[in-house]
Amino acid sequence: MLISPIKTHRVEIGETLASFLDAHVTSLSEKSILVLTSKVLSIIQGRVRDKQGISKYELICQEADQILETEHNPYDLYLTIKNNILIPSAGIDESNAKDCYILFPEKIQETATWMWDYLRNKFQIQALGILITDSHTTIMRQGVTGIALGWCGFKPLYSYVNKPDLYGHPLRVTQVNILDSLATAAVFVMGEGDEQTPLVMIQEAPKMTFVDHPPTQEEEDSVVISMEKDLYGPLLRSGRWLSC
Repeated sequence: MLISPIKTHRVEIGETLASFLDAHVTSLSEKSILVLTSKVLSIIQGRVRDKQGISKYELICQEADQILETEHNPYDLYLTIKNNILIPSAGIDESNAKDCYILFPEKIQETATWMWDYLRNKFQIQALGILITDSHTTIMRQGVTGIALGWCGFKPLYSYVNKPDLYGHPLRVTQVNILDSLATAAVFVMGEGDEQTPLVMIQEAPKMTFVDHPPTQEEEDSVVISMEKDLYGPLLRSGRWLSC
């Protein structure tokens, strides 16, 4: 698998996504996957809030679907649920932002589909993947990896169900989350500091099935698991979740 970061200019409010892509995506080949960090999308959408006049906690309460009540918060981060994703502080970020908060983007799935249509038509290709990512944390592990927020152009899961293991035993439940696996690889090469590489090109990715349609509702639902069915469900349900 080939993973190539793309250096860009520093995006500013007022730019369009089309102009940003035109400036930095100069070629695309069949079966490529173009990855965009959600922060660029948020800035282009104007999802930026001045720090004056509102506290971060107030803003989190406005943006989150649910927030976990806690009495101990050493990092000034809050565990929240937004768009069926367990994410710190409703996705609100202060890094790489000048005296402002960058909020979670809107219409993520629609934007991924628009990018897929726009770039396939522009470069006259059929098989193309689009991925919109964010950095993410893992329970009981230090450091950030990556998570997919939206995608288009390929199947999101690779199933091993009923396929044999090394000893011929059929696997019962194992599926590979292609979305978050690719997101983690892309976020790793994007970096978290001043690299200024918010776009990544992935080629020759294994286990990919490219499709010629946007994700169906069934496909979108297939990557989400409820608290009741989640392995970590007992831990999640034991907390007090406040609706925002």
